[in-house]
Amino acid sequence: MTWVEELRAREAVFRRAPSAHNTQPWVLEYGADAVHVGVDPARSLPDSDPTGRDLLLGLGAFVETCLIVAADAGLAVRAVPAGPAAVRLVAADTVHPTPFTAADVEARRVARGRYVPGALPSGVLDGLPPGLVHVPARELATDLVVADRWLFGTPAVARELHDWLRLHPRHPRYARDGLTDRALELSRFEARFLGAALRTHGLTRRLGLPRLLAAAGRGLLRYDGTVLVLVGLPGESRVDAGRRLQRSWLTLARGGLAVHPLSQLLDCPATAARVAERVGAEPLAVFRAGRPVAGPVRSARLPPG
Repeated sequence: MTWVEELRAREAVFRRAPSAHNTQPWVLEYGADAVHVGVDPARSLPDSDPTGRDLLLGLGAFVETCLIVAADAGLAVRAVPAGPAAVRLVAADTVHPTPFTAADVEARRVARGRYVPGALPSGVLDGLPPGLVHVPARELATDLVVADRWLFGTPAVARELHDWLRLHPRHPRYARDGLTDRALELSRFEARFLGAALRTHGLTRRLGLPRLLAAAGRGLLRYDGTVLVLVGLPGESRVDAGRRLQRSWLTLARGGLAVHPLSQLLDCPATAARVAERVGAEPLAVFRAGRPVAGPVRSARLPPG
């Protein structure tokens, strides 16, 4: 088998890479001696991610995951840019240097429920890649409510979220993509309420439900915990930042820790400006990290092409 064929045989593993709303927008074209990784526009988020920040971070995370899986199999592969939102995987002289394995990729988890109280130990923070700023969770609790209110109160963004929700097992794409009720850790009542509120958005706004929906997450950061902000490094592309983000999440996962992306803090203009001021740099991603009280549910993935 060629290295391309051997990597393709492991596609189910590297498809465990994260993406915003679990859209999994990656399009893979396997050639004789290269793999082209592009993006399906139908799986992008033009309303909540109009600048493509999360898309490019996700592309970087996907590429890093491909290289880790390749290295785990002893395949010498490297990544080269192939356009604004595309990367080519090509043969390399040496195996990609990484401490991570395919098992680490499988073990990574997103947990959106309660975390055990307590900030991350300094030893954990010291072991993370550079460009991560620590913020105590409580300091962002009020801003998170503002950002959630913006999310639920902005029609196009709310509709886009609704399009990627899979709130009942009977949903035809429940086991393929999107955000399920179980991944969001919603009760049956909460899932029905959220789905109905987003489905009837005009009525929702008139009834003031965006404020109510935002208030439901008020306590999410009101505990002694850790939020990490990924900031841009000089000369670094968004794709490279996404690779660094994935390495950060895998490092945390090795310690039995989970993450919870809070992208709405950067999508909402008002809170994005305050986060940037707080960290003194351009914020690219915001997520809380810690030990979940209950084991998170593994999110769905599209089958290999």
